Amino acid sequence: MEKKDLISIMDYSKEEYLRIMELAADFEKTPNQKLLDGKVVASLFFEPSTRTRLSFETAINRMGGRIVGFTDAGSSSVTKGETLHDTIKMVSHYSDLVVMRHPLEGSARYAAEVSDVPIINAGDGANQHPTQTLLDMYSIIKTQKTLDNLNIFMVGDLKYGRTVHSLLMAMSQFENPIFNFIAPEELQMPKEYKMYLREKGIRYFEHKEFTDIISEADIVYMTRVQKERFSDPIEYEKVKNVYILKNEMLENTKPNMRILHPLPRVNEIHTDVDQNEKAYYFTQALNGVFTREAIIAHTLNLK
Repeated sequence: MEKKDLISIMDYSKEEYLRIMELAADFEKTPNQKLLDGKVVASLFFEPSTRTRLSFETAINRMGGRIVGFTDAGSSSVTKGETLHDTIKMVSHYSDLVVMRHPLEGSARYAAEVSDVPIINAGDGANQHPTQTLLDMYSIIKTQKTLDNLNIFMVGDLKYGRTVHSLLMAMSQFENPIFNFIAPEELQMPKEYKMYLREKGIRYFEHKEFTDIISEADIVYMTRVQKERFSDPIEYEKVKNVYILKNEMLENTKPNMRILHPLPRVNEIHTDVDQNEKAYYFTQALNGVFTREAIIAHTLNLK
């Protein structure tokens, strides 16, 4: 059987997106399904992570699997000069599946070419974060009851934010989405993604502010300005607090509107928003466990 990697969100078809949503709902009803009994999953995090790593490890534990790996490249043989090729080749001999986060764009695709077992990309630099996108989509379908005809606001770091890149690609497969990009000049959505939308005939709009138009949103997807992606600290300081969502801004928004955020947040969502019924980001993080159980089951043909 051909191995099923998940490197880019475009590795899945629209039908597979919907299958993951269906499986995630099943795991939400019954999280403890021992489908990984006797299997070993390697968790290789070359870059810091809290939610992605812990939700994957929770998913693996709830499915009855065993975990090997590391949470910091500094505790691996990378510090001795071992190449990514050799690390992946070795670990794939020890495990049935590899979950990997790495700071270099394209590293996950390279790992998939080397590995004898499936690779799940848990984030490769500013490139892609497909498992985050699938949990975002599960959060959207739970709150909106559909993935069609939605007005999606993406706010903040749209240049380096791998989560918005992947979500744009996935949601563009559904009926009549509208995208509103709200970012400062330095952090605008890269041209290749806008070109992709134009080629598909999908509407998008760019703004510097969103206070006056937030009433049109079905989903407001906030992002953190990522300090670790800036080589110049002065450039980071200029844009780090450019957008802050506050509770008072939500007064005239749609009843169905929900606020998503891949987390961690810094200042971009004020804590006074947390008690608002439209704040969904903590439940969104919980949805990550069920969605990642679904992705693992789909990858290994367990259901």
